[in-house]
Amino acid sequence: MVRTGLGYDVHRLVMGRKLILCGVEVPHLLGLLGHSDADVATHALIDALLGAMAMGDIGKLFPDTDEKWKDANSVDLLKDVVSRLHRTGHGVVNVDVTIMCEAPKLADYIDAMREKLAAALVVDKKFVSVKATTMERLGAVGRGEGIAAMAIASVRN
Repeated sequence: MVRTGLGYDVHRLVMGRKLILCGVEVPHLLGLLGHSDADVATHALIDALLGAMAMGDIGKLFPDTDEKWKDANSVDLLKDVVSRLHRTGHGVVNVDVTIMCEAPKLADYIDAMREKLAAALVVDKKFVSVKATTMERLGAVGRGEGIAAMAIASVRN
């Protein structure tokens, strides 16, 4: 049986933080604000995987009220979720992540993002899609106030 889940996340851009997307540091003047490393793309993917398994969401498993998760590496959180999936006899079939931002341009980092996620998901890179798009300057993300991401993931037993 194949199960599919959808995830979405958004974080505000601020000075003084690194910009981490899909576990890759992307050079930029601004970074994402959050309790962990605020990797919005990985957070959306985590929620997609958890949704596929009806296991709650990232806030339930890794609450921002717990200092244990302060500045946590989101790829490590993803690995934890994948381990939970494996313990239930499930594995990742494929994932698709879309990052929405006006800047920076992400084309040069997409391949590294796919590799980082594939390793964490324990799948071949050909089953991991990462794309980037702008919001055509519409809304908060379009004004450069933040970055959003959505993801869909399929798992099977």
